Amino acid sequence: MSKGKLQGISFFEKYLTIWVALCMVVGILIGQFLPGIPAFLGKFEYAKVSIPIAILIWLMIYPMMLKVDFHSVKNVGKNPKGLYVTWVTNWLIKPFTMFGIAYFFFYVVFKSLIPADLAKDYLAGAILLGAAPCTAMVFVWSHLTKGNPAYTVVQVATNDLIILVAFTPIVAFLLGVGGVAIPWDTLILSVVLFVVVPLSAGVITRNVITKNRGIEYFQNTFIPKFNNITIGGLLLTLIIIFSFQGNVIINNPLHILLIAVPLTIQTFLIFFIAYFASKLLKLPYDIAAPAGMIGASNFFELSVAVAISLFGATSPVALATIVGVLVEVPVMLILVNIANSTKGWFEPNKLSQ
Repeated sequence: MSKGKLQGISFFEKYLTIWVALCMVVGILIGQFLPGIPAFLGKFEYAKVSIPIAILIWLMIYPMMLKVDFHSVKNVGKNPKGLYVTWVTNWLIKPFTMFGIAYFFFYVVFKSLIPADLAKDYLAGAILLGAAPCTAMVFVWSHLTKGNPAYTVVQVATNDLIILVAFTPIVAFLLGVGGVAIPWDTLILSVVLFVVVPLSAGVITRNVITKNRGIEYFQNTFIPKFNNITIGGLLLTLIIIFSFQGNVIINNPLHILLIAVPLTIQTFLIFFIAYFASKLLKLPYDIAAPAGMIGASNFFELSVAVAISLFGATSPVALATIVGVLVEVPVMLILVNIANSTKGWFEPNKLSQ
């Protein structure tokens, strides 16, 4: 496993919430004053998947998959407790607490503020977020909390493998419980398009580049080339989606804040579940912190992609997943500060010595 230095949070990543808000404004203005643009883009679809958005999403996800070293999976037998915390939190707890918290707020607390049909769509968006643990940004959070980079790679790599088999049935089950019709063919196609394809491309690219140019070139020169492409793809995707979502947002501006409430509570809850579980298991801090960050953070790019594939770019479901992007960075930075200030709770690291 490589112990190369992980990159810190970039300028664009640090202010991602601001860029998302600006994209929301630009997208709404386009939808209202240049409606021909979203109407034209809406013509390019295949199996309910927007081709322009699919291309942009691949630009987002592919660079993330490049960062995952699957050769590290062979070392999962070493120090497995941190992996158990990650797996249990992400796949046996997180999707179901997200469903429960979102259902409680959308259908009970905010019942008088959110119509039932929108509540169902927002719940579906929350489910998609809850079933997709972080894949890429966790490298940033791990770096900022001085997490063990080698162990973080294993946590992310095994999560990506689990996504391949667990994401579809969990999403289908919770959508069914939430009363949402499940288009199985589109759901499976979405996982193939936005997980299997970029994951396979990332593995092939990584193997070819490292074989011909070496791991140092791959990590320090090749991967950084995609940093701005990833952010650019995300922001352009959001502009297109918000151009479709303009009327929903204008008619329900308060809903952005209402959706953010359960997503924020869920983020804090999952972090502390994994963080305190790590403490109970006497894991060192540099493993406990990334374990909490992976569960708390979401693979929102995948969630947005699947929401668009299943329900369309104009659906409130897609809007709910985008709110996840809005709250992601500021909430995670708060958790980074909490983790750094509680480092003394944990015993000195003996596992990575």
